[in-house]
Amino acid sequence: MDSIPKLPIAENIDLFINWLTANLSGLFDFISFILGGIVNGIETVLLILPPILFILIIAAIAWKTSKWRMAIFTIAGLLLIWNLGYWDGMTKTLALVLTAVIVSVVIGIPIGIWASQKSIVKQVVTPILDLMQTMPAFVYLIPAIFFFNIGVIPGVVASVIFSMPPTIRLTILGIQQVPKDLIEATEAFGSTTKQRLLKVQLPLAMPTIMAGINQSIMLALSMVVIAAMVGAPGLGAEVYRAVTQVRTGTGFEAGLAIVIIAIILDRITQNIGNKKQGGTQ
Repeated sequence: MDSIPKLPIAENIDLFINWLTANLSGLFDFISFILGGIVNGIETVLLILPPILFILIIAAIAWKTSKWRMAIFTIAGLLLIWNLGYWDGMTKTLALVLTAVIVSVVIGIPIGIWASQKSIVKQVVTPILDLMQTMPAFVYLIPAIFFFNIGVIPGVVASVIFSMPPTIRLTILGIQQVPKDLIEATEAFGSTTKQRLLKVQLPLAMPTIMAGINQSIMLALSMVVIAAMVGAPGLGAEVYRAVTQVRTGTGFEAGLAIVIIAIILDRITQNIGNKKQGGTQ
C-alpha cells in the first residue's frame, strides 16, 4: 500500500472549510445571531422565573403528562439541583438543549415529511443521516469552531447535527406507517395531497414523531459536556472543569444534575407521545 498515493481527503476538506469560511462569513454571522438570540431568550425567561415557581410549573406539567410519582420526583430533583448551587448552570444547559431541539424540529420535521412523500429524497437523505449518526460528535466541533468561534453557538450547532436524525427518521417512519386503506379512502373522497397529509397522516404519525423528538432531546442533552469543550456554559462546563481538575465529587454532583434533567425531560415528552397515541386509537 506504500506505493499507492494517499487520497487527499483531509486536504480537500480543509480547502472546502476555508472556502466556506472566506465566502459565507455573512451567513454564519446571521446564523450565529439567530441561534444566540434564541439561547439568550430562553435563558432570560428561565432566569426571570423564581426557582420555586419554575419548579411548580415543571411539576404541574409532569403531573399532567405522567403520574403523581413523576411530579414528586420533579420537585425533589429540581430542589436538589437548586440546593447544590447548579441552578444557573441548569438554565444555561436547558437553553442550549431546547435551542438545539427547536432547530432540529423546525428543520427535521419538514425534511421528514418531504422524504416520506418523495422516494428520491428519502434515498438521498438516508445515507446523510447515517453519516450524521455514526460520525463521532467531537468531529462536528472542529468546523463549528471555524464558522462560529468559541462559545455556546458551536455547541448548539454540533448538538443540532447530532440530535436531528431521530426526528427526521421517525417522521418518515410515522407517516409511512399510516394504514394504506385510510390513504385510499381519503383519495376516494377526492382529498388533495395537502389535505391528506394535514388531516390524516400527520395526526396519526404524531406519536411516532414525538418519539423522535424525545430521542433528539436525549441526544442534545448528551452533547452538553462535549459542547463545554468549545466554551459552552452550563452543567457540561461544570463536569468538564471537574474532570480537568480531578474533582470527583463536583463532577458527580454536576453529572447527577444532568441525569435529573434527562429523566424529567424524557418522561414528560415520552408520556406526551403516549397520550397522543391513546387519543388517536
